[in-house]
Order: sequence, then C-alpha cells, then structure tokens
Amino acid sequence: MRGIFFEEDDARAVVARLVAAGYTATAERERLAGEDDDEDHPWAVLTDAPEPELDLLVDQFDGWLDADETGAPRAPLELPTEPRKIKRPSGG
Repeated sequence: MRGIFFEEDDARAVVARLVAAGYTATAERERLAGEDDDEDHPWAVLTDAPEPELDLLVDQFDGWLDADETGAPRAPLELPTEPRKIKRPSGG
C-alpha cells in the first residue's frame, strides 16, 4: 500500500505515525513521468498498514492513496461464452 504526499515533512510524519502504531513504513521520492525537476517529485510512503489506517492519514495530510498492484493476483472473472438472449414481448 502506498500513500503519495507532496511535502517531505508530511511523508515523514506519516511514516513516524505508522511506525509508532507498529507497522513498517518508509518514505521515498516518487518519480513521475514527464517531471524534469527533482524538487517537484512527490513522496511515496510504502507501508504494510491496512488501507483504512493509511487512508485516514492520507486525508489528514492532503495526499492520495495508491493501491499496491504487486499483491496477490485477483481471481479471473467468469465471462459469458455467448451473447445474452433477450426475449422481447411480441405485439409491440
């Protein structure tokens, strides 16, 4: 799970709160595509905290939540093998 913050102080404060709560958390610079200036890159807080816990901190420190896509793969969807047949009433 990742939280993204624009200010280093905010990212460090979130890390401190998560670590104090017993979770592992680190802050690192997040490089965005198209950003040339290193000073404009936001900060990512990587943590094993549950999503609701991080979501509260993201709201408090004006960041955003970025769900980690490297977790367990999702079960494949069961898709229909044929088109649906819709019966329309006759006499219309």
